[in-house]
Amino acid sequence: MKMEFLAISANEGFARVAVGAFVAGLNPTVDELADIKTAVSEAVTNAVIHGYEKREGKIWIVCSISEREVEICVVDTGHGIADVEKAREPLFTTKPELERSGMGFAFMEAFMDELWVDSVLGQGTKITMRKVIEE
Repeated sequence: MKMEFLAISANEGFARVAVGAFVAGLNPTVDELADIKTAVSEAVTNAVIHGYEKREGKIWIVCSISEREVEICVVDTGHGIADVEKAREPLFTTKPELERSGMGFAFMEAFMDELWVDSVLGQGTKITMRKVIEE
C-alpha cells in the first residue's frame, strides 16, 4: 500500500485508520493493532511538527506484508534530524514550548519490533518500522 497526504495534524487520524485497515487482513490482536496505530501516529506527528514546522509539505506511507511481518515506512521531505541518536533519547524534544513529551521515538520503539531512522538535514526523514503479527 502506498499513500500520500498533506503534512497537517488533521491527517494523523487518517494515517492511523488507513494503516490499521491494511494490517487488519492479518487478524491482529486488539493490542497489536493499537501498537501499530500508535507508532504510525507518532511518526506522522513528528513529520508534521518537526519535519515541516508549519510549512506545507507531504508525507508518504508505504506498507507491505511478508508472511506475518508488517513493514511501515513514513517519509517526509522536511528539515531532517540533526542528531538522530539524541532525538531517539526518551524525553528529548526540540519543541518544549509546544509541550511535546519527547517520547515519540520511545513509543515507536516500544510498540514495534524494529525501528530504523534515516535522516538528512535539509532533505527529510524516513522512519521504517517492522512488527510481526502473532498467529
